[in-house]
Amino acid sequence: MKKYTADDLAELARAFQAPSILIAAAELDVFSALHCVPATSNELASRIHSDPRATTVLLDALAAMALLAKSGGVYTVPADLAGMLTETGATSILGILRHQGNCMRRWGQLAKVVLTGNAVYDMESVRGAAGDTESFIRAMHEISGPLAPGLIESLGPLQFSHLLDIGGASGTWTRAFLQRYPGAKATIFDLPEVIPLAAGVIHAPGMEGRIRLVAGDYLTDDLPGGADLAWVSAIVHQNSREQNRALFLKVFAALLPGGSVLVREVLVDESRTAPVSGAFFAVNMLVGTPRGGTFTFSELRDDLAAAGFVDIRLMRKGEAMDSVVAATRAA
Repeated sequence: MKKYTADDLAELARAFQAPSILIAAAELDVFSALHCVPATSNELASRIHSDPRATTVLLDALAAMALLAKSGGVYTVPADLAGMLTETGATSILGILRHQGNCMRRWGQLAKVVLTGNAVYDMESVRGAAGDTESFIRAMHEISGPLAPGLIESLGPLQFSHLLDIGGASGTWTRAFLQRYPGAKATIFDLPEVIPLAAGVIHAPGMEGRIRLVAGDYLTDDLPGGADLAWVSAIVHQNSREQNRALFLKVFAALLPGGSVLVREVLVDESRTAPVSGAFFAVNMLVGTPRGGTFTFSELRDDLAAAGFVDIRLMRKGEAMDSVVAATRAA
């Protein structure tokens, strides 16, 4: 067990400071603005409609962290960071940073959540509710894009012709599946406000005519049928076990006989204390969802079995959102 000193604990409590500076800059799109045209703090404040004094303090803190360069009162974005921190950067992670800001605001209310049992819902960023939704979808794409091809490859050969991607968002996983299996087609099912964000994948190279978009809410609507593989990716942690049983019943009904479901999730062991990322993610669900959490393999196994699935197995065990549980609808 780790031995903490008083200095260790104090440093741990101060760990919010650097992320707060970085996230504020991401939400204000400071890096994109300065990458286009380097500027003084007053010039940038005029450009982004911010307070000049506060903007100076923020920019100096960013420069102190080497996230900006400052020379003669002019701030610039270092070339090696521009790709990650600007809107059009080839490796941009602005979605991740902005989404973490939304998470951080909720985590700041953890003590109140523990007292009341109620999650935090009314802490929009300066980008507003629509901007926060866009940040979430973009973050999921930025996280999943590099992960998807390798994870799908690790599952070994899959036998399917029609994928149902539930909560498919921008189509990141659908595209990776269809690139790996060029003879297959897919249906993306997601909320009406999210489906437009998946429109781009329809016209991506090699995807034309292979993807159908269907709007709906899996909590209240039936799922589109006709698929022989369902992909339930990073969804069940948002729900209670009762909600997941209802979802798995809908997945079962949507699948053709003999079809399979793959559930990508964070899995915790029976103690619920390992991996650490799983215990932390349970806190994230506590502050951000009504009844969500992290689950053990045995819990998912029992919930899938209650919906009628058989041959339930752990196909992949990971430390983060990369464990995969498989199950089959009997032929």
